[in-house]
Amino acid sequence: MTTVYTGYPARGAKATLRALSAPMAVVGGLGVCCAAVLIGDPTTPGGWLPVCPTKALFGIDCPGCGGMRMAYSLMHGDLPAALHYNAVSLVFVLLFVWSTIAWTAGRLRGRWVNSWLHWRWTPLTVGVVFSVWFVVRNLPFAPFTGLHV
Repeated sequence: MTTVYTGYPARGAKATLRALSAPMAVVGGLGVCCAAVLIGDPTTPGGWLPVCPTKALFGIDCPGCGGMRMAYSLMHGDLPAALHYNAVSLVFVLLFVWSTIAWTAGRLRGRWVNSWLHWRWTPLTVGVVFSVWFVVRNLPFAPFTGLHV
């Protein structure tokens, strides 16, 4: 998806609506996903929400395992449970919120607003964090067994 920045800030109701249309679509889609997670309650076994394919096939936790339960706990204001289910995904939720705000502000201002996505080491850092998280949460001895979900 490419976004064209004209270099001019959004002026007028029509231009502002056009600038906000893509971020509003993303937020609306996330709202639908959040509603599905709230209704599906992934903390209760046997629900209609899908099980992680890595966990189902190999019996190990992938870096995203517990993400839906983390989101469910976060939507209920239970931060300790959200951290237990997937602490790394919780950090990435916060980074996603930051980048969405920066993206929206950039569309309204008519120029890029710097966020963590524009940093030079972001791809390498994300790759290393997810790889280390994948290994650490599957170690079969204490205290790492507490990270299993």
